[in-house]
Amino acid sequence: MIYINAFILVGLISMIGQIILDNSKLTPGHITSMFVSIGALLSFLGLYDKLIEFSKIGSSIPITSFGNLLYKAALEGYYSKGIIGIFSNMLTTTSAGISASIIFAFIISMFFNSKD
Repeated sequence: MIYINAFILVGLISMIGQIILDNSKLTPGHITSMFVSIGALLSFLGLYDKLIEFSKIGSSIPITSFGNLLYKAALEGYYSKGIIGIFSNMLTTTSAGISASIIFAFIISMFFNSKD
């Protein structure tokens, strides 16, 4: 059942993104930024934890989980170090994921050409 719930959640998020992409003039970068913001907003409202209960690992796959991670890291940094902790903890927590995406993008770009 966990696999089905994960498939439903990730499929629904992907479907929403595709519908927005097909029916608006927003670019994939705009949609990605919007989904990160939505993930942070859902985390702020306490709804992202319910998504985690529903789909377990499936909620960590879409880009909305990055917004959830940013929000939780900033909140933890605020509680431990104050206002400065918001930025320092957020960057510390997410630096591994950001670094990995840059490195993997570089490696992939060495093997494939972009479409014009």
